[in-house]
Amino acid sequence: MARLFNAYVMVGWSAGAKPATGKDSVWIGVLKPDARFRLQFEAHNPATRQEAAELLAKIVGDFGRLRQRVLVGFDFALGYPQGTAAALKLKSPDWRGVWDFLGNRVSDKPNNINSRFNDAAQMNRIMTDQPWPFWGAPPRDAQRTLTATRPAYDPAGLPPLLRRTEAALKPQPKPLWALHGAGTTGGQAILGIPRARALLDSLGDKAKVWPFQTGWATPDVDDLSALIVEVNPALVEVKAEAAEVADRARVRALAEHFARLDDAGKLGPVFAAPKGTASADIEAVEREEGWILGL
Repeated sequence: MARLFNAYVMVGWSAGAKPATGKDSVWIGVLKPDARFRLQFEAHNPATRQEAAELLAKIVGDFGRLRQRVLVGFDFALGYPQGTAAALKLKSPDWRGVWDFLGNRVSDKPNNINSRFNDAAQMNRIMTDQPWPFWGAPPRDAQRTLTATRPAYDPAGLPPLLRRTEAALKPQPKPLWALHGAGTTGGQAILGIPRARALLDSLGDKAKVWPFQTGWATPDVDDLSALIVEVNPALVEVKAEAAEVADRARVRALAEHFARLDDAGKLGPVFAAPKGTASADIEAVEREEGWILGL
């Protein structure tokens, strides 16, 4: 059985405000065929998100020119809880509206200095004019509509705390509204989504984002060069090799995991919604929230 993909590129993102390599920085893991068509792994550790975005575009573009199809996985959320786009008063109350909103607003300079805390404060101002639903910032970045710690507030009428995919994780992660501190990923999403958007737009009709553009189902990839998905290393067994940085091990394990499934002809069904999923949940996942591949 032919594999759905020729190569697997997994990206471990970072919201760091300074250039960095090694632990807690951006890692790009690439599992691709060698001259004998055997899959070989290589890792890249660019010091900044700008370098990472440029390198990723080149990697994916090179596969496309070779007519090789690639699965591109980002380890940050590609969507927000249902109702976020409407709360932001966007003309397109869906995932694309949020992607365009962040892509047109977020500043992420070549030296990694970025605007994520100010962007979250501005989104709070639009949604509630209060320091919620986003919270968490270093004291120097706190302002009227963004506090350093989680405020007490009534969530009635606001988007849920968690997306459906996060609620299904065990243990449940911290919500995307949390931006700062151990275990938070909200800052990664704010800074990562604009980069995913730029990659998608650069590839035109040769790339799609699952499940937003494909449906929550096994995608038809025949005419694609890249399929962009959300991944989570917590769903895959990760064993670091000798002297291997944990972040490198995570992207390697993810790439190898999806390649094994693909080799066995079992990757396609992983894209489909779990049996018995309610139609309302399917609509929310496809329209705005997204889903973690393999959950």
